Amino acid sequence: MTKPVVALVGRPNVGKSTLFNRLVGERLAIVDDTPGTTRDRILAESEWSGIYFDVIDTGGIDPTHGGDTPLSTGSADFILDIKSQAQVAIEESDAVLFLTDGGSGPTPPDREVAQILRRSQKKLEDGSFYPPIYLVVNKCENEIRREAATEFYELGIGDPIPISAMHGTNVGDLLDQIVAGFPETETEADDSIKISIVGKPNAGKSSLLNKLVGSERAIVSPIAGTTRDAVDTQFEYEGVPLTLIDTAGIRRRGKIDPGVERYSVVRAHKAIERADVALLIIDAESGITAQDLHIAGYILDAWKSTVVLVNKWDAVEKDSYTMNYYTEKILRELNFMPYVPLLFISAKTGQRVDRVLPLALKVQEARLTRIPTSKLNKILREAQDAHPAPSQAGRQLKLYYATQVRSDPPTFLVYVNDPKLMHFSYRRFLENRIREAYEFIGTPIRIVLKGKK
Repeated sequence: MTKPVVALVGRPNVGKSTLFNRLVGERLAIVDDTPGTTRDRILAESEWSGIYFDVIDTGGIDPTHGGDTPLSTGSADFILDIKSQAQVAIEESDAVLFLTDGGSGPTPPDREVAQILRRSQKKLEDGSFYPPIYLVVNKCENEIRREAATEFYELGIGDPIPISAMHGTNVGDLLDQIVAGFPETETEADDSIKISIVGKPNAGKSSLLNKLVGSERAIVSPIAGTTRDAVDTQFEYEGVPLTLIDTAGIRRRGKIDPGVERYSVVRAHKAIERADVALLIIDAESGITAQDLHIAGYILDAWKSTVVLVNKWDAVEKDSYTMNYYTEKILRELNFMPYVPLLFISAKTGQRVDRVLPLALKVQEARLTRIPTSKLNKILREAQDAHPAPSQAGRQLKLYYATQVRSDPPTFLVYVNDPKLMHFSYRRFLENRIREAYEFIGTPIRIVLKGKK
Protein backbone atom coordinates (compact mmCIF):
# COMPACT_ATOMS: atom_id res chain seq x y z
CA MET A 1 0.00 0.00 0.00
CA THR A 2 1.52 3.35 -1.02
CA LYS A 3 1.44 6.44 1.13
CA PRO A 4 -0.82 9.35 0.15
CA VAL A 5 0.88 12.11 -1.85
CA VAL A 6 0.42 15.84 -1.20
CA ALA A 7 1.52 18.32 -3.89
CA LEU A 8 2.41 21.96 -3.19
CA VAL A 9 1.35 24.10 -6.13
CA GLY A 10 1.14 27.82 -6.84
CA ARG A 11 2.71 30.73 -8.68
CA PRO A 12 6.36 31.53 -7.98
CA ASN A 13 7.52 32.98 -4.67
CA VAL A 14 4.48 32.26 -2.50
CA GLY A 15 6.41 30.14 0.01
CA LYS A 16 5.96 26.58 -1.28
CA SER A 17 9.51 25.52 -0.42
CA THR A 18 9.26 27.07 3.04
CA LEU A 19 6.08 25.11 3.74
CA PHE A 20 7.66 21.96 2.28
CA ASN A 21 10.61 22.23 4.68
CA ARG A 22 8.27 22.72 7.61
CA LEU A 23 6.11 19.73 6.69
CA VAL A 24 9.05 17.33 6.30
CA GLY A 25 11.02 18.75 9.22
CA GLU A 26 14.21 19.41 7.24
CA ARG A 27 15.66 22.09 5.00
CA LEU A 28 15.54 19.96 1.86
CA ALA A 29 14.16 22.56 -0.54
CA ILE A 30 16.14 25.67 -1.45
CA VAL A 31 14.44 28.80 -0.13
CA ASP A 32 15.24 32.09 -1.84
CA ASP A 33 13.40 35.35 -2.45
CA THR A 34 14.14 35.11 -6.18
CA PRO A 35 11.04 33.75 -7.92
CA GLY A 36 11.59 30.47 -9.74
CA THR A 37 14.26 29.01 -7.44
CA THR A 38 12.56 25.59 -7.36
CA ARG A 39 12.71 24.03 -10.83
CA ASP A 40 12.66 20.28 -10.32
CA ARG A 41 10.51 18.19 -8.06
CA ILE A 42 11.47 17.31 -4.49
CA LEU A 43 9.82 14.37 -2.74
CA ALA A 44 10.05 13.61 0.99
CA GLU A 45 8.06 11.90 3.73
CA SER A 46 6.00 13.70 6.35
CA GLU A 47 3.91 12.53 9.31
CA TRP A 48 0.98 13.97 11.20
CA SER A 49 -1.19 12.29 13.86
CA GLY A 50 0.46 8.97 13.12
CA ILE A 51 -0.34 9.14 9.40
CA TYR A 52 2.59 9.09 6.97
CA PHE A 53 2.42 10.73 3.56
CA ASP A 54 4.76 12.02 0.86
CA VAL A 55 5.06 15.72 0.04
CA ILE A 56 6.06 17.04 -3.39
CA ASP A 57 7.49 20.51 -3.75
CA THR A 58 7.07 21.87 -7.28
CA GLY A 59 8.34 24.86 -9.17
CA GLY A 60 6.01 27.83 -9.47
CA ILE A 61 3.42 27.76 -12.26
CA ASP A 62 4.21 30.90 -14.24
CA PRO A 63 1.18 31.97 -16.28
CA THR A 64 3.02 34.60 -18.32
CA HIS A 65 2.35 34.45 -22.07
CA GLY A 66 3.82 36.18 -25.09
CA GLY A 67 6.43 38.83 -24.48
CA ASP A 68 5.41 39.72 -20.94
CA THR A 69 8.08 39.61 -18.26
CA PRO A 70 7.94 36.24 -16.51
CA LEU A 71 7.53 36.01 -12.75
CA SER A 72 10.24 33.33 -12.63
CA THR A 73 13.07 35.71 -13.47
CA GLY A 74 15.66 33.11 -12.47
CA SER A 75 14.08 30.30 -14.49
CA ALA A 76 12.75 32.02 -17.61
CA ASP A 77 14.05 29.25 -19.85
CA PHE A 78 12.25 26.57 -17.83
CA ILE A 79 8.75 28.05 -17.49
CA LEU A 80 6.95 25.51 -19.67
CA ASP A 81 8.87 22.59 -18.14
CA ILE A 82 8.07 23.73 -14.60
CA LYS A 83 4.40 24.17 -15.48
CA SER A 84 4.27 20.73 -17.07
CA GLN A 85 5.86 18.93 -14.13
CA ALA A 86 3.56 20.74 -11.69
CA GLN A 87 0.54 19.58 -13.67
CA VAL A 88 1.75 15.98 -13.54
CA ALA A 89 2.31 16.34 -9.79
CA ILE A 90 -1.33 17.36 -9.46
CA GLU A 91 -2.42 14.24 -11.35
CA GLU A 92 -0.28 12.02 -9.10
CA SER A 93 -1.43 13.53 -5.80
CA ASP A 94 -4.10 12.64 -3.27
CA ALA A 95 -4.34 16.25 -2.07
CA VAL A 96 -3.21 19.59 -3.53
CA LEU A 97 -2.17 22.61 -1.48
CA PHE A 98 -2.73 25.70 -3.61
CA LEU A 99 -0.47 28.32 -2.06
CA THR A 100 -1.09 32.04 -2.44
CA ASP A 101 0.49 35.14 -0.91
CA GLY A 102 -1.61 36.87 1.75
CA GLY A 103 0.56 39.95 1.47
CA SER A 104 -0.29 40.65 -2.17
CA GLY A 105 -3.90 39.48 -2.28
CA PRO A 106 -5.37 37.57 -5.24
CA THR A 107 -3.44 38.22 -8.45
CA PRO A 108 -4.07 37.37 -12.13
CA PRO A 109 -1.45 34.58 -11.94
CA ASP A 110 -3.34 33.12 -8.95
CA ARG A 111 -6.55 33.13 -10.98
CA GLU A 112 -4.89 31.26 -13.85
CA VAL A 113 -3.40 28.67 -11.49
CA ALA A 114 -6.87 28.24 -9.98
CA GLN A 115 -8.26 27.49 -13.45
CA ILE A 116 -5.53 24.91 -14.07
CA LEU A 117 -6.35 23.22 -10.76
CA ARG A 118 -10.09 23.13 -11.41
CA ARG A 119 -9.52 21.53 -14.82
CA SER A 120 -7.25 18.91 -13.27
CA GLN A 121 -9.87 17.57 -10.88
CA LYS A 122 -11.90 14.48 -11.71
CA LYS A 123 -15.56 14.21 -10.76
CA LEU A 124 -16.38 11.08 -8.77
CA GLU A 125 -19.61 9.09 -8.74
CA ASP A 126 -20.77 10.74 -5.51
CA GLY A 127 -20.44 14.18 -7.11
CA SER A 128 -17.26 15.16 -5.27
CA PHE A 129 -14.02 16.13 -6.99
CA TYR A 130 -10.62 14.48 -6.70
CA PRO A 131 -7.98 15.29 -5.66
CA PRO A 132 -9.22 17.75 -3.02
CA ILE A 133 -7.67 21.22 -3.30
CA TYR A 134 -6.88 23.27 -0.20
CA LEU A 135 -6.58 27.02 -0.74
CA VAL A 136 -3.68 28.02 1.50
CA VAL A 137 -3.07 31.73 2.05
CA ASN A 138 0.54 32.00 3.20
CA LYS A 139 2.45 34.84 4.87
CA CYS A 140 -0.44 35.65 7.22
CA GLU A 141 1.74 36.49 10.21
CA ASN A 142 -0.67 38.98 11.77
CA GLU A 143 -4.40 39.36 12.40
CA ILE A 144 -4.85 41.93 9.66
CA ARG A 145 -3.60 39.57 6.97
CA ARG A 146 -5.60 36.66 8.38
CA GLU A 147 -8.79 38.71 8.14
CA ALA A 148 -7.87 39.87 4.61
CA ALA A 149 -7.54 36.24 3.50
CA THR A 150 -11.27 36.24 2.78
CA GLU A 151 -10.42 38.09 -0.46
CA PHE A 152 -9.25 34.77 -1.87
CA TYR A 153 -12.82 33.45 -2.01
CA GLU A 154 -12.94 35.03 -5.46
CA LEU A 155 -10.66 32.27 -6.78
CA GLY A 156 -13.55 29.82 -6.44
CA ILE A 157 -11.43 27.07 -4.89
CA GLY A 158 -13.02 26.92 -1.44
CA ASP A 159 -12.43 28.30 2.02
CA PRO A 160 -9.11 30.14 2.37
CA ILE A 161 -6.84 28.72 5.09
CA PRO A 162 -4.53 31.47 6.41
CA ILE A 163 -1.12 30.25 7.63
CA SER A 164 2.45 31.35 8.07
CA ALA A 165 4.83 28.69 6.76
CA MET A 166 7.79 30.61 8.15
CA HIS A 167 6.42 30.85 11.70
CA GLY A 168 4.25 27.73 11.68
CA THR A 169 1.03 29.61 12.42
CA ASN A 170 -2.08 27.43 11.76
CA VAL A 171 0.02 24.78 9.97
CA GLY A 172 -1.22 22.18 12.46
CA ASP A 173 -4.85 23.04 11.66
CA LEU A 174 -4.05 22.72 7.95
CA LEU A 175 -2.52 19.28 8.50
CA ASP A 176 -5.59 18.17 10.45
CA GLN A 177 -7.75 18.94 7.42
CA ILE A 178 -5.37 17.24 5.00
CA VAL A 179 -5.07 13.90 6.82
CA ALA A 180 -8.81 13.85 7.52
CA GLY A 181 -9.42 14.13 3.77
CA PHE A 182 -7.18 11.24 2.74
CA PRO A 183 -9.07 8.39 1.09
CA GLU A 184 -9.89 5.57 3.48
CA THR A 185 -7.66 2.57 2.98
CA GLU A 186 -9.40 -0.67 2.17
CA THR A 187 -8.08 -4.09 2.97
CA GLU A 188 -7.49 -5.79 -0.33
CA ALA A 189 -7.81 -9.52 -0.84
CA ASP A 190 -4.75 -9.42 -3.07
CA ASP A 191 -2.22 -11.72 -1.43
CA SER A 192 0.04 -11.96 -4.45
CA ILE A 193 3.78 -11.42 -4.17
CA LYS A 194 4.63 -7.96 -5.53
CA ILE A 195 7.72 -7.78 -7.74
CA SER A 196 8.73 -4.39 -9.13
CA ILE A 197 11.01 -4.00 -12.15
CA VAL A 198 13.17 -0.90 -11.71
CA GLY A 199 16.19 0.63 -13.35
CA LYS A 200 17.38 3.55 -15.39
CA PRO A 201 15.64 4.25 -18.74
CA ASN A 202 16.24 1.89 -21.66
CA ALA A 203 17.68 -0.89 -19.51
CA GLY A 204 15.12 -3.37 -20.83
CA LYS A 205 12.45 -3.39 -18.11
CA SER A 206 9.41 -3.69 -20.38
CA SER A 207 11.13 -6.30 -22.56
CA LEU A 208 11.76 -8.38 -19.45
CA LEU A 209 8.12 -8.04 -18.37
CA ASN A 210 6.93 -9.34 -21.72
CA LYS A 211 9.28 -12.32 -21.56
CA LEU A 212 8.21 -13.17 -18.02
CA VAL A 213 4.47 -13.13 -18.72
CA GLY A 214 4.78 -14.49 -22.25
CA SER A 215 2.77 -11.78 -23.94
CA GLU A 216 3.03 -8.21 -25.14
CA ARG A 217 1.55 -6.70 -21.97
CA ALA A 218 3.87 -3.68 -22.02
CA ILE A 219 5.00 -1.28 -24.71
CA VAL A 220 8.52 -2.17 -25.81
CA SER A 221 10.55 0.55 -27.45
CA PRO A 222 14.24 1.41 -27.82
CA ILE A 223 13.35 4.99 -26.89
CA ALA A 224 14.39 5.77 -23.32
CA GLY A 225 11.46 6.66 -21.12
CA THR A 226 8.67 5.00 -23.15
CA THR A 227 6.97 3.68 -20.02
CA ARG A 228 5.33 6.60 -18.25
CA ASP A 229 3.41 4.90 -15.47
CA ALA A 230 3.68 1.87 -13.23
CA VAL A 231 1.85 -1.02 -14.87
CA ASP A 232 0.61 -4.00 -12.84
CA THR A 233 0.49 -7.42 -14.48
CA GLN A 234 -1.04 -10.21 -12.42
CA PHE A 235 -0.56 -13.89 -13.23
CA GLU A 236 0.29 -17.21 -11.61
CA TYR A 237 3.68 -18.86 -11.69
CA GLU A 238 3.66 -22.53 -10.70
CA GLY A 239 0.56 -21.92 -8.60
CA VAL A 240 1.96 -18.81 -6.88
CA PRO A 241 0.05 -15.54 -7.53
CA LEU A 242 2.39 -12.75 -8.60
CA THR A 243 2.03 -9.10 -9.46
CA LEU A 244 4.73 -7.65 -11.69
CA ILE A 245 5.06 -3.87 -11.55
CA ASP A 246 6.79 -2.33 -14.54
CA THR A 247 7.99 1.21 -13.91
CA ALA A 248 9.34 4.14 -15.82
CA GLY A 249 13.12 4.47 -15.76
CA ILE A 250 14.71 6.61 -13.06
CA ARG A 251 17.16 9.20 -14.37
CA ARG A 252 19.59 11.54 -12.74
CA ARG A 253 17.96 14.88 -12.05
CA GLY A 254 19.95 16.71 -14.69
CA LYS A 255 19.01 14.11 -17.32
CA ILE A 256 15.25 14.09 -16.75
CA ASP A 257 13.41 15.30 -19.83
CA PRO A 258 10.71 17.98 -19.57
CA GLY A 259 7.11 17.13 -18.90
CA VAL A 260 5.57 13.86 -17.87
CA GLU A 261 8.84 11.94 -17.52
CA ARG A 262 9.86 14.05 -14.54
CA TYR A 263 7.15 12.53 -12.40
CA SER A 264 7.77 9.01 -13.60
CA VAL A 265 10.33 9.11 -10.79
CA VAL A 266 7.52 9.56 -8.25
CA ARG A 267 5.68 6.61 -9.77
CA ALA A 268 8.79 4.44 -9.63
CA HIS A 269 9.27 5.29 -5.95
CA LYS A 270 5.68 4.26 -5.33
CA ALA A 271 6.30 0.96 -7.11
CA ILE A 272 9.34 0.26 -4.92
CA GLU A 273 7.27 0.95 -1.81
CA ARG A 274 4.56 -1.45 -2.97
CA ALA A 275 6.98 -4.26 -3.79
CA ASP A 276 8.16 -7.23 -1.78
CA VAL A 277 11.08 -7.83 -4.14
CA ALA A 278 12.66 -5.35 -6.53
CA LEU A 279 14.34 -6.50 -9.73
CA LEU A 280 17.09 -3.96 -10.38
CA ILE A 281 18.07 -4.09 -14.05
CA ILE A 282 21.56 -3.01 -15.05
CA ASP A 283 22.54 -2.46 -18.67
CA ALA A 284 25.49 -4.76 -19.37
CA GLU A 285 26.64 -2.60 -22.29
CA SER A 286 27.12 0.51 -20.14
CA GLY A 287 28.01 -1.39 -16.95
CA ILE A 288 26.95 -0.33 -13.48
CA THR A 289 26.60 3.44 -13.24
CA ALA A 290 26.16 6.03 -10.52
CA GLN A 291 22.45 6.11 -11.28
CA ASP A 292 22.17 2.35 -10.77
CA LEU A 293 23.70 2.90 -7.33
CA HIS A 294 21.18 5.67 -6.60
CA ILE A 295 18.31 3.35 -7.46
CA ALA A 296 19.81 0.62 -5.28
CA GLY A 297 19.91 3.21 -2.51
CA TYR A 298 16.19 3.92 -3.00
CA ILE A 299 15.46 0.20 -2.65
CA LEU A 300 17.59 -0.10 0.49
CA ASP A 301 15.96 2.98 2.03
CA ALA A 302 12.59 1.24 1.60
CA TRP A 303 14.02 -2.00 3.14
CA LYS A 304 13.01 -4.07 0.13
CA SER A 305 14.59 -7.30 -1.05
CA THR A 306 16.59 -7.13 -4.26
CA VAL A 307 17.71 -9.20 -7.23
CA VAL A 308 20.21 -7.58 -9.59
CA LEU A 309 19.68 -8.51 -13.25
CA VAL A 310 22.49 -7.71 -15.68
CA ASN A 311 20.52 -7.37 -18.92
CA LYS A 312 21.68 -7.31 -22.59
CA TRP A 313 24.27 -9.94 -21.78
CA ASP A 314 23.99 -11.18 -25.37
CA ALA A 315 25.44 -7.88 -26.63
CA VAL A 316 28.64 -8.16 -24.58
CA GLU A 317 31.78 -9.67 -26.08
CA LYS A 318 32.79 -12.38 -23.65
CA ASP A 319 35.58 -14.73 -22.75
CA SER A 320 35.86 -17.17 -19.85
CA TYR A 321 36.65 -14.36 -17.41
CA THR A 322 34.00 -11.79 -18.40
CA MET A 323 31.24 -12.91 -16.04
CA ASN A 324 33.61 -13.03 -13.07
CA TYR A 325 34.89 -9.56 -13.94
CA TYR A 326 31.36 -8.12 -14.09
CA THR A 327 30.37 -9.88 -10.87
CA GLU A 328 33.33 -8.55 -8.93
CA LYS A 329 32.87 -5.03 -10.25
CA ILE A 330 29.13 -4.87 -9.53
CA LEU A 331 29.44 -6.33 -6.03
CA ARG A 332 32.31 -3.95 -5.32
CA GLU A 333 30.15 -0.99 -6.30
CA LEU A 334 27.18 -2.41 -4.37
CA ASN A 335 29.24 -2.92 -1.22
CA PHE A 336 26.37 -1.51 0.86
CA MET A 337 24.22 -4.43 -0.39
CA PRO A 338 26.64 -7.39 -0.34
CA TYR A 339 23.78 -9.86 0.04
CA VAL A 340 22.21 -9.30 -3.39
CA PRO A 341 22.26 -12.15 -5.95
CA LEU A 342 23.27 -11.43 -9.55
CA LEU A 343 21.80 -12.99 -12.66
CA PHE A 344 23.09 -12.33 -16.18
CA ILE A 345 20.22 -12.32 -18.66
CA SER A 346 19.05 -11.17 -22.07
CA ALA A 347 15.43 -10.07 -22.16
CA LYS A 348 15.74 -9.89 -25.94
CA THR A 349 16.81 -13.50 -26.53
CA GLY A 350 15.35 -14.98 -23.35
CA GLN A 351 18.74 -16.11 -22.03
CA ARG A 352 18.34 -17.16 -18.35
CA VAL A 353 15.02 -15.31 -18.09
CA ASP A 354 13.49 -18.57 -16.87
CA ARG A 355 15.64 -18.24 -13.72
CA VAL A 356 14.37 -14.76 -12.77
CA LEU A 357 11.09 -15.66 -11.07
CA PRO A 358 12.46 -18.72 -9.20
CA LEU A 359 15.24 -16.51 -7.84
CA ALA A 360 12.79 -13.76 -6.88
CA LEU A 361 10.61 -16.30 -5.04
CA LYS A 362 13.67 -17.65 -3.25
CA VAL A 363 14.51 -14.12 -2.11
CA GLN A 364 10.92 -13.56 -0.96
CA GLU A 365 11.05 -16.80 1.03
CA ALA A 366 14.25 -15.64 2.70
CA ARG A 367 12.57 -12.32 3.50
CA LEU A 368 9.93 -14.13 5.55
CA THR A 369 12.40 -16.32 7.47
CA ARG A 370 12.13 -16.26 11.25
CA ILE A 371 14.97 -17.30 13.55
CA PRO A 372 14.02 -19.00 16.83
CA THR A 373 15.00 -16.86 19.81
CA SER A 374 17.25 -19.54 21.29
CA LYS A 375 19.22 -19.93 18.05
CA LEU A 376 19.49 -16.17 17.57
CA ASN A 377 20.93 -15.68 21.03
CA LYS A 378 23.37 -18.55 20.47
CA ILE A 379 24.58 -16.89 17.25
CA LEU A 380 25.14 -13.53 18.94
CA ARG A 381 26.71 -15.07 22.04
CA GLU A 382 29.21 -17.01 19.96
CA ALA A 383 29.92 -13.91 17.89
CA GLN A 384 30.65 -11.85 20.98
CA ASP A 385 32.85 -14.60 22.45
CA ALA A 386 34.84 -14.90 19.22
CA HIS A 387 35.20 -11.17 18.68
CA PRO A 388 34.24 -8.88 21.59
CA ALA A 389 33.29 -5.34 20.71
CA PRO A 390 36.14 -2.84 21.11
CA SER A 391 35.85 -0.73 24.23
CA GLN A 392 35.14 2.99 24.06
CA ALA A 393 36.43 5.28 26.83
CA GLY A 394 37.00 2.23 28.98
CA ARG A 395 33.44 0.89 28.52
CA GLN A 396 32.64 -2.43 26.87
CA LEU A 397 29.51 -3.16 24.81
CA LYS A 398 27.54 -6.06 26.25
CA LEU A 399 24.81 -8.00 24.45
CA TYR A 400 22.18 -9.28 26.90
CA TYR A 401 19.32 -10.69 24.86
CA ALA A 402 17.96 -10.66 21.30
CA THR A 403 14.72 -11.61 19.58
CA GLN A 404 13.29 -11.29 16.09
CA VAL A 405 10.37 -8.90 16.38
CA ARG A 406 9.20 -9.06 12.77
CA SER A 407 9.90 -10.31 9.29
CA ASP A 408 9.36 -8.46 6.00
CA PRO A 409 12.08 -7.25 6.48
CA PRO A 410 13.72 -9.38 9.18
CA THR A 411 14.12 -7.14 12.22
CA PHE A 412 16.03 -8.07 15.36
CA LEU A 413 15.75 -6.29 18.72
CA VAL A 414 18.95 -6.55 20.74
CA TYR A 415 19.14 -5.47 24.37
CA VAL A 416 22.52 -3.98 25.25
CA ASN A 417 24.04 -2.07 28.13
CA ASP A 418 24.43 1.11 26.06
CA PRO A 419 23.43 1.47 22.36
CA LYS A 420 26.00 4.27 21.95
CA LEU A 421 28.81 1.72 22.35
CA MET A 422 27.77 -0.12 19.17
CA HIS A 423 30.05 0.93 16.33
CA PHE A 424 28.63 0.51 12.80
CA SER A 425 31.43 -1.93 11.93
CA TYR A 426 30.49 -4.18 14.85
CA ARG A 427 26.84 -4.02 13.81
CA ARG A 428 27.93 -5.19 10.35
CA PHE A 429 29.97 -7.97 11.99
CA LEU A 430 26.90 -9.21 13.88
CA GLU A 431 24.82 -9.04 10.71
CA ASN A 432 27.39 -11.15 8.88
CA ARG A 433 27.35 -13.77 11.63
CA ILE A 434 23.56 -13.97 11.40
CA ARG A 435 23.82 -14.38 7.63
CA GLU A 436 26.34 -17.20 8.06
CA ALA A 437 23.63 -19.19 9.84
CA TYR A 438 20.66 -17.89 7.83
CA GLU A 439 21.53 -16.60 4.39
CA PHE A 440 18.71 -14.06 3.94
CA ILE A 441 19.63 -13.92 0.25
CA GLY A 442 18.80 -10.58 -1.37
CA THR A 443 17.22 -9.28 1.83
CA PRO A 444 18.31 -6.46 4.16
CA ILE A 445 18.08 -7.15 7.89
CA ARG A 446 17.62 -4.58 10.63
CA ILE A 447 19.32 -4.68 14.00
CA VAL A 448 17.59 -2.39 16.50
CA LEU A 449 19.33 -1.70 19.80
CA LYS A 450 17.66 -1.05 23.12
CA GLY A 451 19.47 -0.06 26.28
CA LYS A 452 18.81 -2.12 29.37
CA LYS A 453 18.64 -0.06 32.50
